[in-house]
This record gives sequence, structure tokens and C-alpha cells, in this order.
Amino acid sequence: MTSPTDPETVSLRLILVSGKTQDFTFSPNDSATDIARHVFENWPAGWEEESVSSPSILRLIFQGRFLHGNVTLGALKLPPGRTTVMHLVARETLPEPNSHGQRNREKTTESSCCLLL
Repeated sequence: MTSPTDPETVSLRLILVSGKTQDFTFSPNDSATDIARHVFENWPAGWEEESVSSPSILRLIFQGRFLHGNVTLGALKLPPGRTTVMHLVARETLPEPNSHGQRNREKTTESSCCLLL
């Protein structure tokens, strides 16, 4: 991970389900997997009650979507010089990337008929 004075850094504020927050600094080349591993290895002192057994179950949520492991911070085009907020949750598996859209398409193919007499 990088130092806060490095001009090529991304500042993240991670929020747990409990509402506890912690700021971290990363490189734009760091992936969601890299971030999860770094947070796990540097678990904040105030987060003891929420500790997890493995970095592999830590998931990042950005703008309402789970970030898959290979997504880098640079790919998200985060605004430079600003702290970006993401949620950090413990979850074994991720939903498929298009599962929500698929459900919506399935719903629109259904039809129902109402007959008024």
C-alpha cells in the first residue's frame, strides 16, 4: 500500500455494517482483493468485535455494487484528492455481476391478463 503523501494515492474510508469507519490509503493499481488482504492484515484496533477469520470473505461495496476481486481502484476512476467511501462486509460469496438485471428481464417476459366484465 502507499503513503498518504504520495500524489498517486487513493484515500478510502471503509464503513462496517456496525457503522464503524477507518481511513486507508492505497495505490490505484490495488485490486479489491489487495485491499481486503491489507485491511485484514492491518485490522483497526476499534474493529475487534467485527474481526473475521480470513481476508477472502471481506467484500467491498461501492455505489451499491459488490466489487469483484480483480477490480482495481484505478478502473473505478475515483476523484483524485478526495476520500471515497466504501462499505466493507463479511460475505462468503458474491452475487453474479448481472444477476439483478437478469431477474428484471425475467420479470418483464412474464405476462398476466385481467378480464373485466
